[in-house]
Amino acid sequence: MPTLPSESPAPSDPEPHRQRHIAESFGVDAERYDRARPRYPDDLIDRIATRPGLDLLDVGCGTGIAARQLRDAGCRVLGVEPDKRMAAQARRTGIETEVATFEDWDPAGREFDMVTAAQSWHWVDPVAGAIKAARILRPGGRLALFAHVIAPPQPIALAQMAAIRRLMPDSPFATQQGDGSPERAADVYRAGMTKFIDGIREAGGFGSPEEWRFDWQHSYTRAEWLDLAPTTGALTRLPQPTLTELLDEVGEAIDALGGTFTMTYVTLAVSAVREPADT
Repeated sequence: MPTLPSESPAPSDPEPHRQRHIAESFGVDAERYDRARPRYPDDLIDRIATRPGLDLLDVGCGTGIAARQLRDAGCRVLGVEPDKRMAAQARRTGIETEVATFEDWDPAGREFDMVTAAQSWHWVDPVAGAIKAARILRPGGRLALFAHVIAPPQPIALAQMAAIRRLMPDSPFATQQGDGSPERAADVYRAGMTKFIDGIREAGGFGSPEEWRFDWQHSYTRAEWLDLAPTTGALTRLPQPTLTELLDEVGEAIDALGGTFTMTYVTLAVSAVREPADT
């Protein structure tokens, strides 16, 4: 699938949560990450923040992008983030953040109305994570896991894939196949969401998982897209000369489209409600 890869080390990886070297690479430029990464659609935020004052834990909160949106929607947000650099950026933007992986994080008796994970649940063991979420959610509380499908127009996707295959032949992303279409990319991400659903069901304690989908668009200039690209899992660990060469090639593809393009985003979500203990 020649798309711009997201956090997942490779869509075919059955256990991405074990790829800590990639998971902990996003903090190399936390300010860029916070600046360039897309926000989440208002419809999704509204569906999560159903009333003011919800106590919400944001797992793998990164620099606090989703956390700030949820805070601004009236939630009381606590972030958990394993990367100290990302956590520091989140704190600078006003999000209280504790440094730990979710599996190792100590709730210290705290309970929540919501547990969310934005672009991060694939770094959490899907069963252990769901079990822990069930333990800290109040009855009737909701677990909501969501992620963007990051798939630029086909000419840009194909240009990046060609550069990855030439410059990074040993990368897991170099073996991806596909036509570069957003729907093809969405199919791959839906497979990941299926793993989340399976983990929730295996963990127990939740009602039937729901699947949500949000379609929206965002326009990018050449500079804006090339600012975002280095924050994705395929590129975060590249040496600067290699990254520069790759971005030059992607930039040429954007120039051929007139220097700007409109990205069709798909944001996918899985959600489940914590059942009362006696059900």
